[in-house]
Amino acid sequence: MTLWYEETFQGTRLSLESIETLYSGKSEFQKIEIFETKAYGRALALDDVFMTSVKDEFMYHEMLTHPAMLTAEDPKRVLVIGGGDGGTVREVLRYPGVETCVMIEIDQGVVEACKEYLPMIGTAWDEPRLDLRFADGIDYVKNSDEEKYDVILLDGTDPVGPGEVLFAQEFFAACKRMMKPGGVLAMQSETPILMQQVFFETQGKLRELFAHVHPYFGPVPLYASGIWSWTWASDREGHLNLDHGRAAPIINGCRYYNDAIHQAAFAQPNYVRRGLAKLGG
Repeated sequence: MTLWYEETFQGTRLSLESIETLYSGKSEFQKIEIFETKAYGRALALDDVFMTSVKDEFMYHEMLTHPAMLTAEDPKRVLVIGGGDGGTVREVLRYPGVETCVMIEIDQGVVEACKEYLPMIGTAWDEPRLDLRFADGIDYVKNSDEEKYDVILLDGTDPVGPGEVLFAQEFFAACKRMMKPGGVLAMQSETPILMQQVFFETQGKLRELFAHVHPYFGPVPLYASGIWSWTWASDREGHLNLDHGRAAPIINGCRYYNDAIHQAAFAQPNYVRRGLAKLGG
């Protein structure tokens, strides 16, 4: 009998043929499942929504991480909020110049499940430069008196239910509070097709806080609609200005991202241009 794992999201229904359920549990915060699929290999779902898979995770994690890391000025301190599968900190810690990567993840259950069943994604858990903390990322950026960061990466969930606060103006302002002058923030900013309103609202909120805000785009086949967006934000210009010396060894190790992809990803479809123009940009 063929088993199918189904996700219902924003009026769509996506299915993956499942070979075996490897883990199923419920943490304090959410339902966690990891299963083996025929098409995508091992996959993670939280509250019945696909989060990542072995087949395509590199597209998402490389695109979240490297546009910020390669345009920031000599990033030494990096903050990752979310990212319980470990893929984002894996990419951050490929940079030898990074001295500290603080990762704030609210759900220890996700990390522990991914360590056991998705070790091929999270390969940097034992890196001495990683400071992993199980805490509320929102509380951290609001209240921390620690040294500020060169780069902040927001690897959060969809803005549904508890995840809504991760797209709130107050949260973005608190993130900026924790950034060094001229620092760079990058975040996943949802599908610009199925969550178009959230996408444009996010651009507007960031534009109220940062002098330069640029969405960029790429494929994540596992996600509803296929096309995904991320957003680069900073008070200094330079979203297209890669540090080529720093980039060369990183790009050689990437499976998706390169300098041409970087430039192309910031190209805007007409409906995005028009929507941003209404925001005043």
